[in-house]
Amino acid sequence: MSDALKILQQHWSYDSFRPLQEDIIQSVLDGYDTLALLPTGGGKSICFQVPGLLFDGLCLVISPLIALMNDQVQQLTKRGIPALAIHSALSKHEIDIALDKAAYSDVQFLYVSPERLKTAMFLARLEKLNIKLIAIDEAHCISQWGYDFRPPYLEIGNLRPFLPGVPFIALTATATTTVVQDIQEKLLFKPGASNVFQKSFTRSNLSYSVLYEEDKKKSLLRILKNVPGSGIIYVRSRKRTQQVAEIMQKEGITADFYHAGLNNDQRSKKQQDWIDNKIRIMVCTNAFGMGIDKPDVRSVVHLDLPESPEEYFQEAGRAGRDGHKAYAVMLFSPADQDDLEKRILRSFPSIEKSRAVYDALGSYADLATGSGEETYTDFDLKDFCIKYSFRATDVIPAMKLLQDNEYISLNEGVFQGSQLMFICSQQALMQVQEKNQRIDQLSKLILRSYEGCFDHYVKISESFIRKQLEVSKDQLKSLITIMVQHGLIKYIPAGESSNILWLKARLEAKNLIFDMERYNFLKKTKEGKANAMIAYVNQKQDCRSQFLVRYFGERVAPKCGICDVCTGRNEKQKLSVSKTIDAGQKMLYLLEEGPKTLEQLSAAANLKQEKTLEVLRELLDQHKIQLNQEEQFMLHQ
Repeated sequence: MSDALKILQQHWSYDSFRPLQEDIIQSVLDGYDTLALLPTGGGKSICFQVPGLLFDGLCLVISPLIALMNDQVQQLTKRGIPALAIHSALSKHEIDIALDKAAYSDVQFLYVSPERLKTAMFLARLEKLNIKLIAIDEAHCISQWGYDFRPPYLEIGNLRPFLPGVPFIALTATATTTVVQDIQEKLLFKPGASNVFQKSFTRSNLSYSVLYEEDKKKSLLRILKNVPGSGIIYVRSRKRTQQVAEIMQKEGITADFYHAGLNNDQRSKKQQDWIDNKIRIMVCTNAFGMGIDKPDVRSVVHLDLPESPEEYFQEAGRAGRDGHKAYAVMLFSPADQDDLEKRILRSFPSIEKSRAVYDALGSYADLATGSGEETYTDFDLKDFCIKYSFRATDVIPAMKLLQDNEYISLNEGVFQGSQLMFICSQQALMQVQEKNQRIDQLSKLILRSYEGCFDHYVKISESFIRKQLEVSKDQLKSLITIMVQHGLIKYIPAGESSNILWLKARLEAKNLIFDMERYNFLKKTKEGKANAMIAYVNQKQDCRSQFLVRYFGERVAPKCGICDVCTGRNEKQKLSVSKTIDAGQKMLYLLEEGPKTLEQLSAAANLKQEKTLEVLRELLDQHKIQLNQEEQFMLHQ
């Protein structure tokens, strides 16, 4: 291991390995298939990067996200280590050049998505790539029991016959005992020639808490006031990231927002500003955080329930990676449970709805039945929904189900679309509008259709704009180019990521065959994980840390002594919430008699009007009650 330590010191300037890293690296160097389970911040990347540098050849890294690939390539390049990433944001020509570099130059790490492995271009170069090690990052994606299952991960094992004797190393921060076994089976780990290394999931410096709050804004501000330093706030919707960030800014807290709908440059800048502490708080969806090396995060707050303990554990674990005290706080209200259950239900669309979406996609792509195999078609989600009267919340899961059953393939950014922002003054815009009627019409349409485009990038639909202006694709492109050249706008085209690949020729929708056994299995698995998440927030007897590590198979773990259960901080909260729930049930019972005013409900429930309003707002959010024309409260119809 002396050579491995020299590599660590030379490129990372560390004097020694972290716990288990040395054992994992030695296992790989000895040629064993290896599974490494290290919690967030445990140093997983070094476990394949060090042996990758020691092997005389190329390390192929299979990773699920473009942002994660780009971040690791950037980190390696800064250390003087040649690395490349191939993903859907690159053109075919750029991919061709990258594969040539990987085959014929000194590139030591090649990052690809699992979907890339079965493309003709990659398979044609496979024998020319001197691959000596295969690393599978975020390996829980391999398992149907995992929380982020991706079918293309199942095909990684197909590389074995082409690369005999090449060891595999799989890495993840979160895996139950069932997932651990499943990963080894799916990757065809060699019996008797594989090793599993698992570090305890216990984080002794991380205080877990569930705060039962109706006024989450007030509680959030209190947390950020009491816990100084860098933080992350997780929410479930892209729109809400910006809303919460604006609330923070109004309170004098430097904050920004982040989600997968932003382009690569935007995401990189926001991420770097946060890492450099120019931004204290990042409000984000679960698209943020994976692979980011920021050890000094003091707080991670969830405003919405994640869909599984795995997802929560990974996100919460981004706090306190430096070993100092940190806080993972879940702000929970009774409506959150209903919201999670609805989200799970929406993620499994009906077969009838999926057939309807497929049929509409074929018409949208102008494909005749029996044609279209292995062809790409442009896709604009907003335009598609308008044209065929669908809701995006129905279309997205239906398309994912069609992908899961290998009818179509979706690139990572297929739902993002093009983005545009005005960067000129109103006066400068008017001067150009006066000289060019078409620019005048286009500018007015954009300003009328997309709110806030002078303040930030907005997502636009070129199809919608073309129809409104009655221009061709080339004519619109020319108009946008003129506006860019005049310094009026910044424009980011959707590019290749807005295409759909038809894996099979278009069929009649009634002839689609869905794997119902797998559909029902995945649905049951996801419901089970959601129920475990609900149990975590509702239980008030077991140490939070013990509850989580027990979920991951650790039967013997000490109480943390610092969570809300261990310290008794939740007792007052529990009493407050139970009173609110009791009051809500009483009001629902009263409203069964008929509509009532605020004053009548307040008197009947023996509560102050301020408290009565809090309970009524909760019932309104849950769609259990509504207001009639006389401004009276009544049961929801």
